[in-house]
Amino acid sequence: MKIMKFAAAALMGAVALTGLAASSSAGEFDGVTINILTRPGPVIAGPLKERGVTFEKETGAKIVVNEVPFAEIFPKIQNDWTTGTNSIDVGVFAAGWGVELDAAGLLEDLDPYIAKDTKIDTNDLAPYFRDFGMKIGGKYKLVQLDGDFQMVYYRKDVLEKAGLQPPKTWQDYIDVASKIHGQDMNGDGTPDYGSCIFKKRNAQSYFAIQTVAASFVQTQGTSQGFHFDNKTMKPLINNEAWKKAFELYKETGKYGPPEELNMDIGDTRALFKAGRCGLLIEWGDPGTLQLDPDAAKVKGQIFAVSAVGSKEVLDRASGKLVPVTKENAPYSVDGVNYAPFAAFGGWAGAINAKADAKKKEAAYAFLSYMNQAAQSNVDVTIGSTGYNPYRLSQLKSTDLWEKAGMPKDLAENYLGAINGALNNPNMASDMKIPGAQQYTGVVLDTELARYLAGEITVDEALKNIEEGWEKITEDFGRDEQIKAQALALGL
Repeated sequence: MKIMKFAAAALMGAVALTGLAASSSAGEFDGVTINILTRPGPVIAGPLKERGVTFEKETGAKIVVNEVPFAEIFPKIQNDWTTGTNSIDVGVFAAGWGVELDAAGLLEDLDPYIAKDTKIDTNDLAPYFRDFGMKIGGKYKLVQLDGDFQMVYYRKDVLEKAGLQPPKTWQDYIDVASKIHGQDMNGDGTPDYGSCIFKKRNAQSYFAIQTVAASFVQTQGTSQGFHFDNKTMKPLINNEAWKKAFELYKETGKYGPPEELNMDIGDTRALFKAGRCGLLIEWGDPGTLQLDPDAAKVKGQIFAVSAVGSKEVLDRASGKLVPVTKENAPYSVDGVNYAPFAAFGGWAGAINAKADAKKKEAAYAFLSYMNQAAQSNVDVTIGSTGYNPYRLSQLKSTDLWEKAGMPKDLAENYLGAINGALNNPNMASDMKIPGAQQYTGVVLDTELARYLAGEITVDEALKNIEEGWEKITEDFGRDEQIKAQALALGL
């Protein structure tokens, strides 16, 4: 990943002067320091730092951004706030992780702040991100800074040259990857890769496998979910659907970089920007990252589809895969069931309920400022920020994107793919229950990595995940988790 370009930072600073929260004023927070914890690097942390400088000039509040590896974000925040250390005022993390922190009484209720804020404009937030990302139990507990779900991207020029169509199913993904693998896609004389997926353990690979699995398991709409039987919280993991997803996910490695199991998202982004990837699973970033100077080989060529689906879906009674029909998959299209996955749910900021009152006010003012259209309309068009669109105004027109340098046909494709996912009634939600990070970021991630590395079979991996998820459910209390799941899925 590259360092944020000066021009981008300058542009961010230029618009920053006009976007302060209604409740803040010059010098109001003199002497107040806000400590934020989030992931490292220019992605996510970078804009917080850049805009924090301007925010300090305008309000007096000093913004300090502390960075830790991705896998350490949740446990460090949880430990700091649970033990009463309270060295962290604001956590910026996956929106779905907030439920567990809130259940322990650790998150500040933001309803009173938002009620007085005339600039955040919650009506302009895409309903999914406003209601899933920012609210817990109907109350605002987080402030959305980013809108996340995963899509499949393809090199338009490479597929057109090969006479291939973008994949509609995961089997299509394998077939396309196999046919373009080994081609020289960037003209440097070196064979390139049919597929690029970040598969490093203790990173973010466990999101990509869920993107594959969702279309096999969820058929009845967002409220059905694809991780558990909602009535019993029994895991829906040890069955033919997840087995097929695991096997397909591993098969993509035949057409990927040899070191793929050790690659995090920054590594695969470097590859596709260099023009070395024909297909990839990613968040919204490739749409804008291809506009960077170091992505000249692929500018205007990385197109997206909102979801890749399956012609077979899980029969939950038998645990078997069965052909898609309109009866068992009512939202299917031409015999394919799609379930675009809201992986991560977007980066969002939460305030420590135990912080002192002035810190809370300043922290909210800063999060509101980051969320407001004046700032976010710029941030989401710059690939290096890691922020993806989440406001309706960002998704209704190509103007912002063309202004940022995106060719019109690419802008239409990019927004069309995002809107297609957001408007799909079968969109699959990330986990938003206590223990979410343990279920997926620990158990699923560990067993998936062991399977990919050849340490265990797919059947062993699924059995281990099932047992691990059951233990987490028992630890939190099955009845409590059933209630939390119903709340998360709007049942």
